[in-house]
Amino acid sequence: MANPTACESIAPLLKQLVTLESAKKVDSQEIAAAVKLIFDNRISPLQFGILLYALHTTGLDHEPAVLAATAAHMRAACPQIDRDALHRVIESKGKAEGNYRGGLVDIVGTGGDGHNTFNISTTSSILASACLVVAKHGNNSSTSLSGSADLLQHAPSPPLIAATTAQNLPAIFAATSYAFLYAREWHPGMKHAAAVRKEVPVRTIFNLLGPLANPVHDSGLLEARILGVARKDIGPNFAEALRLSGARKALVVCGDENLDELSCAGKTHCWYIHDGKKDGEVEYFTVEPEDFGLPTHSLDEVHGGKGPAENAGILMEILRSRRPEHDAVLDFVLLNTAALVAVSGICEAEESQAVGGDVIKERGPGGLRWKEGVRRARWCLSSGRALAEWEAFVKVTNEVGGGQA
Repeated sequence: MANPTACESIAPLLKQLVTLESAKKVDSQEIAAAVKLIFDNRISPLQFGILLYALHTTGLDHEPAVLAATAAHMRAACPQIDRDALHRVIESKGKAEGNYRGGLVDIVGTGGDGHNTFNISTTSSILASACLVVAKHGNNSSTSLSGSADLLQHAPSPPLIAATTAQNLPAIFAATSYAFLYAREWHPGMKHAAAVRKEVPVRTIFNLLGPLANPVHDSGLLEARILGVARKDIGPNFAEALRLSGARKALVVCGDENLDELSCAGKTHCWYIHDGKKDGEVEYFTVEPEDFGLPTHSLDEVHGGKGPAENAGILMEILRSRRPEHDAVLDFVLLNTAALVAVSGICEAEESQAVGGDVIKERGPGGLRWKEGVRRARWCLSSGRALAEWEAFVKVTNEVGGGQA
């Protein structure tokens, strides 16, 4: 509960948000500044609830400029990283290859698609750490059976995800190419919003901000990302929000079923931001599993288990290469891992340094080497490198967190 003596009134703003006509005249920075008050517990619960509902009813919570500005405030409220130390560690890993400069990558979704599929983005992030440096942003579930944090916390000999703090991050990346940035620890100001969010009977702007609020975004090291959205109509909004936030290598995706992943069942809508496009223009195209050389699978085949513990068991089967070839969940994971690998630019190498074998130079929609992405994703498993990065993450987080691996 906010301290009444410390609260700031946003009554003038709320009056402007009463009608669509007047709401359209409100500056995005003014809205972001109002939302920012919650991070410091400086707004009354009543006014905050009205603000969230007004942004929803006017549609301003989907406006790219509002999303970008509010996410910037959310990141600024995070514990701050020692950027120089982090830069030195990431550079020392020497992962640069092709058009991949060796920076951090992320794959994340908004959630809320209602499909309750397996934890695809989290598993894909671990696979990709075999050839990329991954800073996966995630949290516990608010709508599905198993969120990304829930999955990791239920793994056998689990990592201590709360130990992946701003202070510990350079040491963690010195030991592994994988880190899970636990939103609950990185965004402490969000606790002030929790009670009101539960009372507001609609999905709010906070259901959208998480994928845009990766704490390493402003370090200059977050090189590439995939962001899944649960509705096709908001894909362009998120792409523009990323562009406004300075992203220069990103893919926003939405499965045709309104799935916040690349779909294993058919068409996926894609909005692509890359340096090769003039003025950072967003490019739209669609992809299907066949563009990756993978079969299609019904979404009924890729539902998650009964909860995070069962999903964690599936995760470990995948990392230990114990799933059968063309298993539906495995193909779903390979599809999304391949997309992140391709978007990173590493597939543009004319010769493969670590993976070996012949590079698949065929290009698909968007001009990307999707099949080469799959080849590298399979290597992440067959080489044992993904499992090794996972085990190193478990070990180092327990060490720096004072626990036992």
